Amino acid sequence: MSSHVIAICVLALMFIVATAMPINMGVIAFVGAFLVGTLVAGMETKTIMSGYPAELFLTLVGITFLFAQAQNNGTIDWLVRLAVRAVGGRIAAIPWVMFFITALLTSVGAVSPAAVAIIAPIALGFAAKYKINPLMMGLLVIHGAQGGGFSPISIYGGITNKVVMEAGLPISPLTTAFTSLGVNLAVSVLLFFVFGGAKLMRQQVPKAERSGKGLPVSPFGPPVAVAAQGPQIYGDAENESASEERLTKERSSAAVGAVGATGSGSAAGHAAVDLNEGPTFHQMFTVAGLVALAVLTLLYKLDIGFVAITIGLLISILSPQVQKRAIGQVSWPEIMLIVGVSTYVGVMQKMGTITWVGDSAASLASPLTVALLLLFVGAVVSAFASSTAVLGSLIPLAVPFLASGTGVDPIGFIAAMAVASTIVDVSPFSTNGALVLASAQGIDRDVFLRQLMIYGGIVTLVAPVVLWVLFVVF
Repeated sequence: MSSHVIAICVLALMFIVATAMPINMGVIAFVGAFLVGTLVAGMETKTIMSGYPAELFLTLVGITFLFAQAQNNGTIDWLVRLAVRAVGGRIAAIPWVMFFITALLTSVGAVSPAAVAIIAPIALGFAAKYKINPLMMGLLVIHGAQGGGFSPISIYGGITNKVVMEAGLPISPLTTAFTSLGVNLAVSVLLFFVFGGAKLMRQQVPKAERSGKGLPVSPFGPPVAVAAQGPQIYGDAENESASEERLTKERSSAAVGAVGATGSGSAAGHAAVDLNEGPTFHQMFTVAGLVALAVLTLLYKLDIGFVAITIGLLISILSPQVQKRAIGQVSWPEIMLIVGVSTYVGVMQKMGTITWVGDSAASLASPLTVALLLLFVGAVVSAFASSTAVLGSLIPLAVPFLASGTGVDPIGFIAAMAVASTIVDVSPFSTNGALVLASAQGIDRDVFLRQLMIYGGIVTLVAPVVLWVLFVVF
């Protein structure tokens, strides 16, 4: 058995063990990277660790830390209410606003993970507040990012067009761009209705809530909009109950204090507040920080992880007590899972397993079969690794049979490869899927993880076949 086959079998075994037993797959993946790297590939520890995704780790920590503070000081809830007022209280419009904002960001040059990192926490805040299916909301954000990701001025579009031009193949940037947008939009429409969109179309936000009048004052926002406490989700029920009890007492004390200060309010200790009076200083500062995050990462291309932690530190200086809670809300179990699997995939890449799979597919005789297998390789690898790297490595592998007059349309195949290698970023093991998983609020993240894994698996298996039929066979 070759080393490449062993590495693939170990990856499959990881999924089986993590599914059958309540063990974090990231822990299993780190051990797998160590054993396969040293015993099978003969790598040194330094070489194995070079595959550790430090940038992804910092991004996940920084984003979840920053948005946990924004949720705890009520900023996210305030932004949610403003956005609901802007769409006239139509709840069904909210997921589509998130889809098209994310698509716009990536279409004008934003890196896909950066756009998802900025929009996903806000979108899932909407989901928690207005009982929108969080899986549907998160998936629409990712599909929006991928839908706009192949415009001629985008990151993915630029990379793909450059690789195709260097290979001397026919190129149609607009075909790839509109294919990506069309496929992701079609999938999003299907997801919208499958996960309760028709019901949302019959719902409206109450007028009192849209105006912001009669809402309780709390430094943490209303209970439903407060971010879930990371550790409690994975702890026992007793800890969860105690945590909720402490949080309830804090809210009650804050509300009573507000009543005493204003001299008004109900017997329950809730003071009336009008959103027209504007946000608090902390909320204004946090909004300014979120705007700065977008500007510095999207326009000036600074690392989103470092920028998010820096802004989080500034907010912490203003509210040290909020910072304590935010540290506990960083999604450590999800981060362990993502970076562990990424490290193992890095070992597979250094072993040459990914290239070996691609070469094996490209060596087959039938051009249509080669095209289908390359689409599958692109989808599977991208579900665990960088979509950019997949686009840059697999398209050149397809050059020989695309240029040999076999009848496979290069423009159609490139469009199919582009979509197949990016639509699978809904996987929780990719950067975008990991960011959505880390942004989930007020739900059981183990369940959410399984949902993302199932959906990601379905997309990985189905998307290459559908794209092959639509853009290669026909």
